[in-house]
Amino acid sequence: MPTVRSFVSALMTAGLALGAAGCVTPTATPAGQPVAPLASVYDQLLADVRILSSDEMEGRDTGSTGGERARAYLVSRLEALDVAPAPFGRLQPFEAMGDSPNGPTTYRGVNILGLIPGRRVSDRYIVVSAHYDHVGVHGGRIYNGADDNASGVATALELAKRLKAEAPEHSVLLVFFDGEERGLLGAKEFVKAPPMPLSAVALNLNFDMTARAETDGRLWVTGTYQNPSLRPILEPIAPVGPVRLAFGKDTPQDEGEDNWVDASDHAPFHEAGVPFLYMGVDYHPDYHRPSDDFERIKPEVFAASTELAIAGFRALDRSLDR
Repeated sequence: MPTVRSFVSALMTAGLALGAAGCVTPTATPAGQPVAPLASVYDQLLADVRILSSDEMEGRDTGSTGGERARAYLVSRLEALDVAPAPFGRLQPFEAMGDSPNGPTTYRGVNILGLIPGRRVSDRYIVVSAHYDHVGVHGGRIYNGADDNASGVATALELAKRLKAEAPEHSVLLVFFDGEERGLLGAKEFVKAPPMPLSAVALNLNFDMTARAETDGRLWVTGTYQNPSLRPILEPIAPVGPVRLAFGKDTPQDEGEDNWVDASDHAPFHEAGVPFLYMGVDYHPDYHRPSDDFERIKPEVFAASTELAIAGFRALDRSLDR
């Protein structure tokens, strides 16, 4: 059988070849302008989602062979981008009790970390996070999780690529969490045993489901109710193509599934007193279904959401710790 490394190498080659077909010259996208759906600047963004949500990843459940393949792919991507490991290394393994369809289960997961030093406040960190796990295989059907959350991981990788080209003002710790679907396990482990004091973390910016904004034309920003000083930083950001930033799903009036304060990996940071923002799209009919596939993603919408997420990061990075 092929090794995980050779398997990942083959996937990366195939993904880039598919993305490069029929491309045009990369062009910058001005804020507020439509994103060219086939611009080659987005080839890798789309290839990352396509590969992570392929059947070969078997739904990326925590502790599964598919999860191991996804992890190997992400480590190879960080290395290709020349993103350094965290102070304690590239990987943060953990063991924790989590949720499963059969009741509480012990999971062995692994967080993936990368560090991009800041040029203004290198001793203060923005933790950019996205979970790379999904729910695996059920009833013989693979839940590929293209939007949830291969998309958020791809957005974070696109941000990392740009930060390597133009360094951030804060140091950025990029974290791909494992075990989110099983009870935010990886995020809880990180907050319990961070590579730096939590007091040095200026913000956790969490990406979870950044592709399918066509549902309402919005990339939602949750957490400004809890951190009101952050909203004025983001409000001036203009829409990109069909997508705009929207604020909410974080007030006492937002109930049940409409309240996202504890909905993803930002929750343990919030509980620990670390400022947070969560960027993601609203629920859609393919959420947590086998139909959450790459083919359902509209490239121009996903690219627009990613541009907004990156613009949001840049605005926050410029404004914090002044």
